[in-house]
Amino acid sequence: MSYIETIRRKATGLARRVVLPESSDPRTIAAAVLLQRLGLPQPVLVGEPDPIRRALDAAGADGSAVTVLQPTTDPRGGDFAEILYQRRKEKGLTPAQAAERVRDPLFFAAMLLGTGEVHAGVAGAVNTTGDVMRAGLWCVGMLPGVKTVSSSFYMVVPPFRGGEEEVLTFTDCAVVPDPTPEQLADIAFAAAEARPKLVGDQPLVAFLSYSTKGSAEGPHIDKVRQAVEIFRQKHPDIQVDGELQLDAAVIASVGERKCPGSPVAGRANVLVFPDLDAGNIGYKLTQRLAHADAVGPVSQGMAKPWNDLSRGATPDDIANVACIAALQA
Repeated sequence: MSYIETIRRKATGLARRVVLPESSDPRTIAAAVLLQRLGLPQPVLVGEPDPIRRALDAAGADGSAVTVLQPTTDPRGGDFAEILYQRRKEKGLTPAQAAERVRDPLFFAAMLLGTGEVHAGVAGAVNTTGDVMRAGLWCVGMLPGVKTVSSSFYMVVPPFRGGEEEVLTFTDCAVVPDPTPEQLADIAFAAAEARPKLVGDQPLVAFLSYSTKGSAEGPHIDKVRQAVEIFRQKHPDIQVDGELQLDAAVIASVGERKCPGSPVAGRANVLVFPDLDAGNIGYKLTQRLAHADAVGPVSQGMAKPWNDLSRGATPDDIANVACIAALQA
């Protein structure tokens, strides 16, 4: 069974409600149809009910059986505006601005999640990453103990160190351009914490660099070393090592030669990239040259699952991230 099939099977029957605010986009409609047809997480769509239900019916779903909420008329709007105002008034948000914000489908959806009306949210096929993350930060908030919102891709790669395909966590590939050592440690922890829930195994964390355990020197390497030490101090129960070059992290023979005795070298399944340049290039190289499936990006660090999509997302991508969000919940 493939990783996607496993994710969908696990999400079946969980009775999770996942809000999809970009209901004017045909891909979101198609994803909602897929979720309903396969008995996956229950989609909650945001927008004008009549055209959305017609679109669902035309696409093969039972439009009357899908929850559709309209922000401009929903009776919770006043409460949502007050909650948002109280959270953001010290940042200069006025009551009128809060009321206007929660009439926006993206912010209304985030408030549904923040107040517990739904279990998870997925957006980004239409909205930018900045807008999606802003709505999440304002309306959902951060996971206790974590100060950095980031993301992971779950890379389903062909067999390369055994007879079966593997799922590797690549982080961060979409959010934080140049993380500090503290942020890099936060990113690694969020990815490690999600691994058992979304993949089913224990995290083996490798902080990547162009150096392996002192083979080179420089400020970029120093940042990675500091991040490793912060991570070890905060999370001594998670197996970690760094700085490691990629080949030392994932190939046993290289790891044994370059850093014998490492707890993760050659076996790493959570790969922590030093910055967004490296992470974004790394996941796209793996996707295009190794024909890997890139599942995500999956947001991490927020108090509840609020996931940002690529704007090139397909209906299957949206449905798959909705299933992951249901498992995160």
